[in-house]
Amino acid sequence: MRISRVSLVEPGENSIYGVTAVSFSWLVFAYSARWGQIAILSYYGLWLSMIFVDYRRVLGPFYRYPWLMAFLAIAFLSVFWSNDPSSSARAFAQYMSHIACALVAARIIDTQTFLRGGLIGSVLVLLYSILFGEYLLDPLDGTVGFIGAFSSKNQLGLYASLGLFVAFSAVFLAKERERIWLAAAAMTVVLAIYCLYAALSATSVITIAAVIMVSLVLQMGMKLMPSNRVVLFVGGGLFFLVAGAAFVYGGGSDLILGLFGKDSTLTGRTYLWQQGMTVWSRNPIFGVGYQAYWRQGSSEPERLWAEFFIDSRQGFHFHNTYIEVAVENGVAGVLSLCAVLYTALFGHLRRLLTRVVDVDSSVMFGLMLLLVIRSFVEIDIIFAYQVGSFLMFFAAVRLTIKHQRSKRKVRLFSAEKNDLVSGSVAVRNWTT
Repeated sequence: MRISRVSLVEPGENSIYGVTAVSFSWLVFAYSARWGQIAILSYYGLWLSMIFVDYRRVLGPFYRYPWLMAFLAIAFLSVFWSNDPSSSARAFAQYMSHIACALVAARIIDTQTFLRGGLIGSVLVLLYSILFGEYLLDPLDGTVGFIGAFSSKNQLGLYASLGLFVAFSAVFLAKERERIWLAAAAMTVVLAIYCLYAALSATSVITIAAVIMVSLVLQMGMKLMPSNRVVLFVGGGLFFLVAGAAFVYGGGSDLILGLFGKDSTLTGRTYLWQQGMTVWSRNPIFGVGYQAYWRQGSSEPERLWAEFFIDSRQGFHFHNTYIEVAVENGVAGVLSLCAVLYTALFGHLRRLLTRVVDVDSSVMFGLMLLLVIRSFVEIDIIFAYQVGSFLMFFAAVRLTIKHQRSKRKVRLFSAEKNDLVSGSVAVRNWTT
């Protein structure tokens, strides 16, 4: 049986493959630590094999966008001054190949396929955690939270938040109306709300609430002319900044955190941030090397592991993306990472403010806003085989894809003549 290239690499024509690949990737990102190398190799096979189908369409002129590769370049160069060159080299190779998969996915998956794959992936990830997960006592605040099949409730909270946003996007942004996908969205919402409730993850609850609220405001603004949207956005942004500052300094943040059993130190995060800034000050420009700080046998990481009761002595970080990157790659790393993260965020926002309808940017902006908010308290975008890093580059690559025309076979119904006319028409769409 001969399979057409279009059925694999043409956005909108490869829905079966795309939904399968996206949902499977969700599972690999969540549980690759449990399932091992076979799952990761299968993930590579799904995406990188498309290069051999049509490499020009799949890869595109990515070399024209140096800001996309800036952080990868810094991570690679850090091998030469790293405190642990072999670890930095291995981590870079994994991250680079992981990002290559995101680049491929961004060019061959359209918005509808992405959301449908995200729905199935979210259901599978959350259902697996509910069936095989466990509760864990946090020795720092004394709370018992559901961590699912992860090592941290914050990771469970991330996937629950993503599930909620994907379901919201499918129904309210992409206007999904097929019953099977509406049922999948409903199931995702139920599972995600349960996981957020059981995990008691304040970060995830506050973040997803803010993202959905901002997305709703932007959707209402889409009914206005582009020039008026800018005024609405600037005015709304100033309002939320003032209201947010009043809320925080008025004690509102302590009240919300108290509902989740947290205090103003964010369960020791402020202490970790202080320690990270101290380490960064010793190598401020280029850092100690990509993923070369948390090494067993090194005195400072060993002390922090002991203070935070990390018996495994691995899988820990500073709970702040910018501080973590500053320690590992210095100011150069922070600036190069922000070039990708904030270009993706504001690039899609600009499209929303200047175009009549752009469902893809509505979805991508919401995802990037979710990652940006979490970046101040979590680490989601700087490691391989993480859904956050995949989504960041996925959204960034979408900005480099230009508006194109493609031909599709369609059937036209003529009411006046009461007959069917089959023909080929040029359909304007976003090649994604």
